[in-house]
Amino acid sequence: MRIIVIGSGIAGAGTAYHLARAGAEVVVVDAALSGAATAAGAGIVSPWTSRRLDDTELAFAARAAAYYRTLVELLAEDGRTDSSFEVVGGMVVSADAAELAEVHERINARADAWPEAGVVSRLDPAQAGTLFAALAPELGAVHVSGAGRVDGRALRDCLLAAAEGRGARLLEGRAELRVSGDRVAGVRVGEGTEDTVDADAVVVAAGAWSAELLAPLGVRLAVEPQRGQISHFELPGVDTTSWPVVLPPSSHYLLAFPGSRVVAGATREDGSGFDYRVTAAGQQEVLREALAVAPGLADATLLETRIGFRPATPDGLPLLGALDGHPELVVCGGFGPAGLTLGPLAAHLAAAVALGQRPEVDLTPLRPERFTNR
Repeated sequence: MRIIVIGSGIAGAGTAYHLARAGAEVVVVDAALSGAATAAGAGIVSPWTSRRLDDTELAFAARAAAYYRTLVELLAEDGRTDSSFEVVGGMVVSADAAELAEVHERINARADAWPEAGVVSRLDPAQAGTLFAALAPELGAVHVSGAGRVDGRALRDCLLAAAEGRGARLLEGRAELRVSGDRVAGVRVGEGTEDTVDADAVVVAAGAWSAELLAPLGVRLAVEPQRGQISHFELPGVDTTSWPVVLPPSSHYLLAFPGSRVVAGATREDGSGFDYRVTAAGQQEVLREALAVAPGLADATLLETRIGFRPATPDGLPLLGALDGHPELVVCGGFGPAGLTLGPLAAHLAAAVALGQRPEVDLTPLRPERFTNR
């Protein structure tokens, strides 16, 4: 069985890997467009700390966070230990003791339901500052030991390499769905000199560009690009390897990686289209929020600001499953700002659907066409 995966972000690379593990013939097609969300995303895996998720979103995200442990084990079986996923802990920070008490109660209840969250504990400002040295001295925290981080680029490369090791083939170029009769029979790749690749099924995992891929079929996919600007800093001579994720009351965040690197973000810019620019207002917002929480970053080196176009949906839930009129066409996307959390599990489920199997999760609430009719 030959299956084409369009897109090689976390969702596409993960789907290709799971399909290849299942023995399918896999072809991955990617246009290498600027602004892919995977390449820009922060990489926080800590859904239990979210203030925004409703019950449906939280249940799926918590299951996705737990799935990371399974994915790391699968990759290790294939000799890949470079996924970059690590459990480093996370801190929800605030100077308001009453707010921290409410956060502690809420996350404790979630940890009872999802043990991957780990141990939930209160930290005074001195204890919080010991874990994240750049933190503002007045901020206390609720610490969640199970919070993780992942480098999206590293995980993507790891998944693609593992898929290739099992026979997957990669093609670079823009894909266009090829219709034969009443079904999608494959894709055309590139412009000018085109490759045509036939397939039994196609998985569309093209992020914010998925809607334009499906438009020629008359399918209106409810996904729009949301621009995110995220900045990377270096603290020369400071070992940031074990610093936890930091989550203040706003939607902004901080996390650290080995190499004295701290990441701060991110803007959430609806209506941005595919405008691939670092803007003055966006940079100001990221810096203002970061320095308010971590004034110790004031003397850090600003290394780069990345731009990513998150595939946002009206209800914040992913788009996952086969299309009503095209069971051979599977959509895997619409993750908004949570792509690096949700992507691996969604890829596992999308692969099952593409193989004609019944997924282990009820995907009815995530139907790709739940907002519109064809």
